[in-house]
Amino acid sequence: MKNARSVIYELLLKMENGAYSNIALDKALSGYELSAEDRRFVSRIFYGVIERRITLDHIISQCGSKPADRLDREVRTVLRMGFYQLLFCDSVPDSAAVNESVKLIKQTKKSGASGYVNALLRGFIRRDKQYELPQDKTEAMSVEYSCRPELVKLLLDSYDEESVVSLLGSSFLPTDVNVRINVLKTDVEGLKASLEADGAECRESNISQLKGSAAEITSNPLGSPEALKAFGDGLFHVQDISSQLCCLASAPKEGDTVIDMCAAPGGKTFTMAEMMKNSGKIYACELHEKRLGLIRSGAERLGIDCIEYICGDAREHNDKLPLADAVLCDVPCSGLGVFRGKPEIKYKDPAEFARLPEIQLAILENASSYVKSGGTLVYSTCTVNPAENDSVAEKFLEKHTDFCGEPFFEDLGAPFGGFKATIFPKDFGSDGFFICKMVRK
Repeated sequence: MKNARSVIYELLLKMENGAYSNIALDKALSGYELSAEDRRFVSRIFYGVIERRITLDHIISQCGSKPADRLDREVRTVLRMGFYQLLFCDSVPDSAAVNESVKLIKQTKKSGASGYVNALLRGFIRRDKQYELPQDKTEAMSVEYSCRPELVKLLLDSYDEESVVSLLGSSFLPTDVNVRINVLKTDVEGLKASLEADGAECRESNISQLKGSAAEITSNPLGSPEALKAFGDGLFHVQDISSQLCCLASAPKEGDTVIDMCAAPGGKTFTMAEMMKNSGKIYACELHEKRLGLIRSGAERLGIDCIEYICGDAREHNDKLPLADAVLCDVPCSGLGVFRGKPEIKYKDPAEFARLPEIQLAILENASSYVKSGGTLVYSTCTVNPAENDSVAEKFLEKHTDFCGEPFFEDLGAPFGGFKATIFPKDFGSDGFFICKMVRK
């Protein structure tokens, strides 16, 4: 049976081959017999090394005779794990971090590097675990927040430093379990009572727009929210605050016809259906039938039956879709707002995002064709990249003069006040997000 550090080592090697962190971790935790304590240790070190990869490689390069990118990946992976434990795991004694790292490298085909691993880690301890940051501001922030320098520059060129720091720093914070209360089945007190039966606790959101319908699970001895009886009973679904605000901007009402253009995995569809009191009709559109299945199963659990499922390309007109009172267009994007849940995004090359605005605009233009006169069109992303947000919205409005911006949530203050809002973690403790609200004249 593999021990916890061996499992982490194998997971990190898979990440070098392009695996998704959450999928790789879920498979590992279900595939190995690990104690609850070991499962927590695996999750913490695995995500921690991913979150701090640039920082760790910078330290490895400073402490050793070779830059980190010149080392064999097996040696580099073990060193990343060792340095992470030395710097960021107070519960792991320094001696254990060193000794276990040496044991781990001896179990690989690079066992001859055990002396090198031992020397680097012990040398770092003798230096009081100190390292130097680069002089250049962008490079220094890249090392400090472990984010590709090109991405740091993109963010600093677009926003104030406080906002950028809040976004980059969020990748080191625990992911809050914010939930949308299923008002079709319960209320705040009902959810609290159900959670307490499992030894879990929650607190109601203090954001005025979300009072009575949103909460944060603050403690959960079962670990996963899906393990709670309240989840199985359909009393809530997990949803970030920014996504909930996006749904509220769409403002669907009881009896409305609503279209969710890129609906999977279904969170926004569910929230809008609940706002509509499970009446009217909401069309959940998705490119792949398999992903529509995710929405169906979630809707069944929540007791929602006002949804019609449409499979198709969101860029192409679909005759099955009617004119709607509200259309939500939450498009595929670079994800530069969700570092907390997907830390590997910090290492993407911005060149990978170049084609996204073209796709996003095509989806938005097709979505607009379904909006009734006087109806609402909301464009949103989970990125803070202006090229995918403001630029796309502005190009659309220049071309489609039958639409105009509609201010929303002015009572919440910044970042709201106009018809576009770029949300940062510092604003509501949420993911980074963009919302643009428009109406058809």
